[in-house]
Amino acid sequence: MQSQKNLSIAHAWFEAFNHHNLDKLLSLYDDEAQHFSPKLKVKLPETNGYISGKEALQSWWQDAFNRLPTLHYKVTSLTSNSDRVFMEYIRTVEGENEMLVAEVLEIKDNKIIASRVYHS
Repeated sequence: MQSQKNLSIAHAWFEAFNHHNLDKLLSLYDDEAQHFSPKLKVKLPETNGYISGKEALQSWWQDAFNRLPTLHYKVTSLTSNSDRVFMEYIRTVEGENEMLVAEVLEIKDNKIIASRVYHS
């Protein structure tokens, strides 16, 4: 069942992210995957919050892992269907307030083709 497979992808995503394992994280994505984040919009205004492709994803996350070595996500809820996973989690960084985050992973052929982050 694709819904279960998509949940497995989400679990692998959290595992890779929380271990700051970029190779494993990127292996979950399609080569041309798109990503939107409000933090991208602030840090790199020229992107308007959007980046595309594994090279851009790698650069974005490597920068985050370098700047925030204690960055960690705690899953609070996962909901999946045949083509996406809606993830809710708590973003923690030592010395910063916790942040509630929602993220949607769009999945096709067992690869993430798009992700969108929402938070306040």
